Amino acid sequence: MFSFLILLGLFLLFMFWGVGLYNGLVTARNAYRNAFAQIDVQLQRRFELIPNLVETAKGYLTHERETLEAVMQARAAAVSGLSAAKASPGDATAMAQLDAGERQLEGALGRLMMVAEAYPDLKANQTMAQLSEELTSTENRVAFARQAYNDAVMAYNNKREVFPSSLVAGNFGFAPAAPLSLPTDQPEMRLAPQVRF
Repeated sequence: MFSFLILLGLFLLFMFWGVGLYNGLVTARNAYRNAFAQIDVQLQRRFELIPNLVETAKGYLTHERETLEAVMQARAAAVSGLSAAKASPGDATAMAQLDAGERQLEGALGRLMMVAEAYPDLKANQTMAQLSEELTSTENRVAFARQAYNDAVMAYNNKREVFPSSLVAGNFGFAPAAPLSLPTDQPEMRLAPQVRF
């Protein structure tokens, strides 16, 4: 009888230990998903600013229709990438699609800002200056949210890969999460976009 109680006690101890590991993995997974939600909020804010920026610039950039259309097409690609990433935060394919859309959008916005530099009336427009300031602020928030997401992904991946959590992670389908990274072959992408009017 005494040995049965010892075995029962060991079994319960092992079970609580396993539940603790499982709950830790769930908590870490929820943390990186929440961090991605913060990226989503900031990107949505940026996506809402872009049409206003384009509309304000339209009146001044009559000969730059292609640039304005490129910005709107890039915005659509970035929104599509964000939708894919929201459906599956941490999935490597979804994160790559989001990265590609963001690269396209940042390139198009950079071209728009360069073109706008040639139009002094546009640079002096108060609405354009305010939108540019909001866009710059939002870019900074995106950078902070991206860093928080990548930190949460690293913590989750570390938790799921270390022993003994790796045993629980493997048996309960805790897949690795992909960080939101920038391409190493494009160092200019690591810099915040310069928005000046």
